[in-house]
Amino acid sequence: MDELKGGCHCGNVSVLYRTAVSPEDTTPRACQCDFCRKHNTSAVSDPAGSLAISVRNGDLLNRYQFGLKAADFLICRECGVYVAAFMPDPDDANGYATLMSVTLDDRARYPDAQRTVYEGEDEVGRRQRRRKRWTPARLEIG
Repeated sequence: MDELKGGCHCGNVSVLYRTAVSPEDTTPRACQCDFCRKHNTSAVSDPAGSLAISVRNGDLLNRYQFGLKAADFLICRECGVYVAAFMPDPDDANGYATLMSVTLDDRARYPDAQRTVYEGEDEVGRRQRRRKRWTPARLEIG
């Protein structure tokens, strides 16, 4: 299993991504919603992996929500980098996340993101898809 490290530009938000899928064999996703297009997303996930998201200063973390409000889009208030989307699991202390590959130290190993459209999903369908496709994740705020 690969252990990939990264985070935001200023270091307030750091990530440790464990995945059995090599970056070269991954197909990053470029969601076509307005938010993701404005951030030029390149989302990766591995349902068999794990993602640890650590926030040094919680006051500098923006947990932005929009649309169905089914996830928190984690953006560093200090440097402005969108690091990951995190969907808390109501039945668990953890949740599921999709990670922006451009925040990883080994980002050059990832291919270009492919257009992905999620229009027409309702909240239940969106949450079910994320539980199946996103990475089991832990969010720790210092």
